[in-house]
Amino acid sequence: MAKVANIHYSVDPWKITENGFDANYSRVGESVFSLGNESIGVRGCFDEGGSVDSLRGAYINGVYDLADIDRSYRGIVEKVHFMIPAADWLDTAISLDSETLDLGRIRYRDFVRELDMRTGTLTRSFIWETVGGKELKLTFIRFLDMVHRERAYQRITLEALNFSGPVEIQSGLSFQAVHEGRKTCFWRRPRCEADKNRIAMQAETLRSEQEVFVGAAIDFKNAEIVSGEKSARLCATVSLKEGEPYSVEKRVVILFDGSKQDTLWESGENALREIERVSFEDAAAAQAAYWNAYWSVSDIVIEPADGNENTVAQEQQGIRFCSFQLAQTYNGGSMRHNIGAKGLTGEAYNGHAFWDTESCCLPFYLFTNPDAAKDLLLFRYHTLPMAKNRAKMLDCRGACYPIATLNGDEACPLWQHASLQLQPSTAVAYGIWHYVRITEDREFLYRYGAEMLVEIARFLESRVALGSRTKQYGFYGVMGPDEFHLMVNNNAYTNYMGMRTLRYAAEALDELREHAPDCYEALCEKTSVTKAEAGRWRSIADNMYLPICKDGLIEQHDGFFDLPHTDVDAIPVTEFPLYAHWSYDRIYRTDMIKQPDVLMMLYLYNSSFSEAVKRRNYDYYQPRTIHESSLSPAIHSILAAELGQMKEAMDLFGFATRLDLDDYNRNTREGLHITSIAMAWANIVYGFAGLRSDGDLLRFAPRLPDRWKTLRFSLTYRGRVIDVQMARDATVFRLSAGEPLAVRVYDGIVTLTERNVSIPANKQS
Repeated sequence: MAKVANIHYSVDPWKITENGFDANYSRVGESVFSLGNESIGVRGCFDEGGSVDSLRGAYINGVYDLADIDRSYRGIVEKVHFMIPAADWLDTAISLDSETLDLGRIRYRDFVRELDMRTGTLTRSFIWETVGGKELKLTFIRFLDMVHRERAYQRITLEALNFSGPVEIQSGLSFQAVHEGRKTCFWRRPRCEADKNRIAMQAETLRSEQEVFVGAAIDFKNAEIVSGEKSARLCATVSLKEGEPYSVEKRVVILFDGSKQDTLWESGENALREIERVSFEDAAAAQAAYWNAYWSVSDIVIEPADGNENTVAQEQQGIRFCSFQLAQTYNGGSMRHNIGAKGLTGEAYNGHAFWDTESCCLPFYLFTNPDAAKDLLLFRYHTLPMAKNRAKMLDCRGACYPIATLNGDEACPLWQHASLQLQPSTAVAYGIWHYVRITEDREFLYRYGAEMLVEIARFLESRVALGSRTKQYGFYGVMGPDEFHLMVNNNAYTNYMGMRTLRYAAEALDELREHAPDCYEALCEKTSVTKAEAGRWRSIADNMYLPICKDGLIEQHDGFFDLPHTDVDAIPVTEFPLYAHWSYDRIYRTDMIKQPDVLMMLYLYNSSFSEAVKRRNYDYYQPRTIHESSLSPAIHSILAAELGQMKEAMDLFGFATRLDLDDYNRNTREGLHITSIAMAWANIVYGFAGLRSDGDLLRFAPRLPDRWKTLRFSLTYRGRVIDVQMARDATVFRLSAGEPLAVRVYDGIVTLTERNVSIPANKQS
């Protein structure tokens, strides 16, 4: 693989630390040091702004605006929606002796920026050396409340090291943020009220007419108010005494609920009064307690074998960073939220969620926070009407889920993605199947899942066609997960996932008819589904074309084996990301693969394929995969571990786990890769612990990497907590909560209880 790590941050098991500031790495740092709590997020940009290259972004989940596009033909969306930067609540300016704090212009030393994953706090400190020789130490701390998710906190501490005298501080709020890609501020009609120690503002988006309230309590005394068109600041001059720290604290509330302006303003004022009664110290203590509770059940602990301390320390830091960012991105707070490809860490991908949510992110929540997993699927249920409208745009029936969305509408203007990719719909169906299988939540299936399955199956039935050559059903003119090949026929992944979806939809109706007849009748009345319709789905599934050779090799799509070959290892690292350096045409005319396609279905439905089939296809497709997608390396690593190719599995694991920390794809500056972060967790649990969750029982096949001495983690499963500890001589399973549970370990069935169950090393494969 041509891609290499760009090591920049100090290695620590619980912290991400930047010693010294490199302006050329500024935006990468802003992404890495992003904070979020599902509802609001903020990049790690400097409080004081300045001339340093920056994407200054504070975001609110679900807040977006609209833009029209020229529709060239039927099926192309007429308008798109995209996440926009919201209220800038960090707005700060500091002046000393007529010199303004700006790290792009001033002289400074001892710069340290640190993300503490045990407390969810970001700290930055340095010493400012003025032209006149004064030295002022500044420390900035911020965090986003993980319990009261409308709250954010900022503390600025100033310490005069060699002088006593005045410093001017300005702290405020602003709706002047400009969307970088569209060069536009999308906020209008601001309302502002301010007094000596608080500011309240409310503004509305230009097209979507969404309203946001932001309020700040700032502990200034005798501050002056300076108001702009879309901003307001409190300005104060403080007298510092040499060696005595002075702190300014800002407590912020941000509300977005779609209410009318007066109602939202009243709610915001109430929230602001509440946070004024909360001390910074108490909020920070509550924040630390939240994270302590999170890590007590969600931590993954890796102990290095002798001589591997440095490498394993990087891996430990990497997997904790991934778990930390996943918890920040989504925790089931609202059914109107989904998981954007960049979370709330940047404007790339417009804040949109993709099919990665159900195929890659959902397993993390299934085994750590099943209620959040359910809420992710309920987002799809509540946006089912939009999916049905999208199917009509494509001259189909049923529901076609969007390739990119914030609100349920298709937001991708690129026809080759929005019109040709069927994997969002089959991924939703897979997510329903996987969720019900893991949780046994039949009520969800009966009340919500079955209706989605009916409409997805109708879409697939109207999109599939009978091949003239094969005399079997297949999907024509599609783009599979690979995305480097478009308008292909019989993409194996699409055909296989379509087959499984159609069959599952029919089976779900059978289950409703037998076990929940009232729900079945209600579903029939609502959707007009019939037994004959379900029979057609079964018939199509039973006659679906799958391009499998006699030796088990699966052709990715018709004609793939005839494509010219590209040696992906020969591509210079300077040419990544490829989309920025190669034309579409150049990318599309080779056998190079962006991300797993055939291998993706072998991962999702792993138990349905033999080891021989998996090995044959892995050996063929791995050398052709460029891993241009963030979901790619972990999928390959998981399969490599299953097939005993541990060196390759570990190389890819390092790539997946530290994709953003080490900027492998040279695009971390645009925001974090949330799918890669979710798949890094899967890389541990599905890869090295060998978890498989698509069979009749949970299955484990532990394979401990040579450089690890032990690996410990826990899973939540049907009201139980399964503790797993892998070591060189044995793997120990134990239930720390719940009733006894039968699982497969390798080829045997064992019953887990609150007593240790040890599987000796001589039974490991």
